[in-house]
Amino acid sequence: MDIFLQQIINGLTLGSVYAVVALGYTMVYGIIQLINFAHGEVVMIGAMVAFSVITALAGSGLPPLVILLIGVLAAIPVCMVVGYTMERVAYRPLRGAPRLAPLITAIGISIILQHVAMIIWSRNNLPFPQIIQVVPYHVTSTEDGATITNVQIAIITISVLMMAGLLFLVHRTKLGIAMRATSQNQMIAGLMGIDINRIIALTFVIGAGLGAVAGVMNGTYYGIAHYQMGFVLGLKAFPAAVLGGIGNLGGAMLGGVLLGLIEALGAGYVGDLTGGVFGSNYQDVFAFLVLIAVLVFRPEGLLGERVGDRA
Repeated sequence: MDIFLQQIINGLTLGSVYAVVALGYTMVYGIIQLINFAHGEVVMIGAMVAFSVITALAGSGLPPLVILLIGVLAAIPVCMVVGYTMERVAYRPLRGAPRLAPLITAIGISIILQHVAMIIWSRNNLPFPQIIQVVPYHVTSTEDGATITNVQIAIITISVLMMAGLLFLVHRTKLGIAMRATSQNQMIAGLMGIDINRIIALTFVIGAGLGAVAGVMNGTYYGIAHYQMGFVLGLKAFPAAVLGGIGNLGGAMLGGVLLGLIEALGAGYVGDLTGGVFGSNYQDVFAFLVLIAVLVFRPEGLLGERVGDRA
């Protein structure tokens, strides 16, 4: 039971990060039906920028929480600029092109951003500064039982707050109404006075801001940053978005959490179930097994795919 509870806690933490990254995928897809495969690299850039800022301020005498907050506040605008630039330079000229063209472009941007990060931060694994002291809390009465740390609590809490804030933005504000109108039909939304280009650009900007926070959370949790860290994270967040229903905000959240739980439980029990043939190092396989299963048995996702009319 202790192992099960521990894997549930680990899965919720991991799933919270997946959910935040998946929101970036599903927001863009919901507006312009584009799979932005470069979103994982935006997450990576957020982690790298925060790494540089936190490393520079580590000996400044500021409280650790303040240093981490400054790192996050520095990463968010940088990622927003990257997200806006991607939309303005690479995606907007291809908006009326066949879907394959922007998809290939997204892959190309992903490779470019990886190599830019490699040039700036090197190809080595970078130890993400662990300036926040990790404090474990026992969930069970036994001393060697399941524990949850203050970092895990913070990741889950921040993820839930960001998800709630995004839902409020989309469903309770004028900007959200404009975003939903644009996702339904761009031509009619434009005739109603909505600036389509502005709304699409803001969608990329908001998704990139969420990605920056996800990158810092991932770096803080695992204690490592690398120029390719966003590639696998993005590839696994995409099945999370598909699992819940691509284009569906609630589905992205549900899919991310479920995928995190599936990975954690699979990593914890796959060795016993296979007699030691497979170990926890195969946990990345589960994300793609889930993607295959969803595409075969329920391609619209658990909560359904939301796709508007393209104009």
